[in-house]
Amino acid sequence: MQEEIREFKSTFDSIHEEISKVIVGNEKIVSDTISAIMAGGHVLLEGVPGLGKTLLVNSIANALGLNFKRIQFTPDLMPSDITGTEVLNQTESGKSFQFLPGPIFANIVLADEINRATPKTQAALLEAMEEKQITVLGKTHKLDNPFFVLATQNPVELEGTYPLPEAQLDRFMIKLLLNLPNESELKEILRRTTGNDIPKCNDVFNTSGASKIAEMKALVRSVVIPQPLQEVLVRMLSGLNPSSPHATKNVKQYLRYGPGPRGAQAIVLFAKVQALLNERINVDFEDIKSAILPCLRHRLVLNFQAEAEGISSDDLIKEVSNAK
Repeated sequence: MQEEIREFKSTFDSIHEEISKVIVGNEKIVSDTISAIMAGGHVLLEGVPGLGKTLLVNSIANALGLNFKRIQFTPDLMPSDITGTEVLNQTESGKSFQFLPGPIFANIVLADEINRATPKTQAALLEAMEEKQITVLGKTHKLDNPFFVLATQNPVELEGTYPLPEAQLDRFMIKLLLNLPNESELKEILRRTTGNDIPKCNDVFNTSGASKIAEMKALVRSVVIPQPLQEVLVRMLSGLNPSSPHATKNVKQYLRYGPGPRGAQAIVLFAKVQALLNERINVDFEDIKSAILPCLRHRLVLNFQAEAEGISSDDLIKEVSNAK
């Protein structure tokens, strides 16, 4: 088992190093995105335009050697533009319907600027993200394995955006916030991107990484989380439920709804990846703490008072996690 753990960490580090040839800074963002993929989850990246969100997703697909497709979300995008559609074919034997698959049929799907599409089109991803299948005209079609949605969105206060509904957000394992680069990072970005020798990201596995990723995901599932730590996690999540007796004053004052079971599942799986990266076969509390913020920040529904007073989901999560 220890040899498998060391191999997991070595492969993870190789993927991270390859992506870092292209992506400047944002080390934690890169690491957390790879961690979510190894845990089998989808990722939502939020930041203003021009921070390299799309480049990050493209680089990850290249590093993993997976089939990659991009969907540019716009207000006029239709659900069938994502899932595919049935078309009528005329043959010698007669007429028949043939399914033409959409861009959702790929290992990694980049949903670029997902919050620029209408809610009806956003909802086309719900079944795909949860059940790894789509249904068109009553027929079910299985998606490729593995299947990951890496979505980017601009801050919802920008013009021409549609906030993702809670059911859609809950399908993402983690939500990551990209910040502007500092001065040294900006200099390095200019050096890498404005000359003739632009760095490229190579395939770590030298072939399709689907089978290797399946092995790594299976190893993640084999990591143990002790029963006492599960109880701590349950109490922590209970503390983010405004109707719970464990809720803090601020949680009761500013929060409408807390996280559901998917949030707890996401934390455990993400924490298991962190345990492997620390070369352990069991989860500890530090693994849980590293997972709780990215796994829950998009699962809390704040009330109007919180928005008026500038209280964020991160503020409430940090308060509860630090109190336990």
